[in-house]
Amino acid sequence: MKRSLTFAAAALAVLTLVAAGCGDSDEVPADAVAVVDGTTITRAELDDLLARAKKSYAAQKRDFPKAGTPEYQSLQTQAVAFLVQREEYAREAGKLEIEVTEAQVDKKVDEVKKQYFANDQTKLVKGLADQGYTVASLREDIISQLTTEAIYANVTKDVKVTDDALQKYYDENKKNYTVAESRAVRHILVKTKAEADKLQAQLENGADFAVLAKQSSLDPGSKDQGGKLTITRGQTVAPFDKAAFALKTNELSAPIKTEFGFHLIQPTAAVKEGSVTPFAQVKAQIKTQLESERKNAAVNDWVEETQKSYEDKVQYAAGFEPPETSTGTAEETSTDGE
Repeated sequence: MKRSLTFAAAALAVLTLVAAGCGDSDEVPADAVAVVDGTTITRAELDDLLARAKKSYAAQKRDFPKAGTPEYQSLQTQAVAFLVQREEYAREAGKLEIEVTEAQVDKKVDEVKKQYFANDQTKLVKGLADQGYTVASLREDIISQLTTEAIYANVTKDVKVTDDALQKYYDENKKNYTVAESRAVRHILVKTKAEADKLQAQLENGADFAVLAKQSSLDPGSKDQGGKLTITRGQTVAPFDKAAFALKTNELSAPIKTEFGFHLIQPTAAVKEGSVTPFAQVKAQIKTQLESERKNAAVNDWVEETQKSYEDKVQYAAGFEPPETSTGTAEETSTDGE
């Protein structure tokens, strides 16, 4: 298989969500790592998830953390947090009247089979086994994926950005859509003023600028083009910028000293005036940006509220407690099977 199918392992790599607060570990059964509002998260579930993660590491030629190391403890903590979060989200999905159907899961399984296993059931089963999966566990992770996606869609369904808001953002951030003045020039860069003076005299006596640039310039980005380049106001070092925009077209400068050496500069065209990209051309871009920001804000609020609602409903076995502080979103923890 060219690409990993370890949905849960992929989630571990991005999971930064705070799981709900710790309860009394005495309330957690001996074969469990956590209890979410009465539902047990078993040690077997954790072991399966870590086994898949280990296979994913191997496929990527990465060393899996050794048991007992801080790295392993961190991975284990993230895995437990993922399993707890998955159970929380399943419960919250019910409250939102979200239902993942068998038909939806079947469709996803078929997509996996076609994309990675030539639509061959035998190859699918073997390929999944190579990564520590069964078809049943794959279906479980697909349900989790679809649930998270549905929650995101539900929480953000009312997010809208009005035309007035788009115009206001454009007006307040017009500098982001402004193209500065530019000018086509050519130059020769040398190390000493003496070299620059000599080349200046040759140019004033009719020498070919392009030939001298190729022979003498220390600027690798322009010398092979005869010293030609197009500069934008404010994007080059100050002495160069000032001279390049002050000279008349085809006027040759005296040697200009910068931190790089000495330049001979000759503009080859008039200054091209700056411009502002019209609102109509960037409206769609701004809309996508603002909608994304507002959707993320809505999801962050939902995650925070969910965390608070489970503060007294989750208990962890000793050694499996989550870190005290971290942040994340429902969208970040969705798994895509890639």
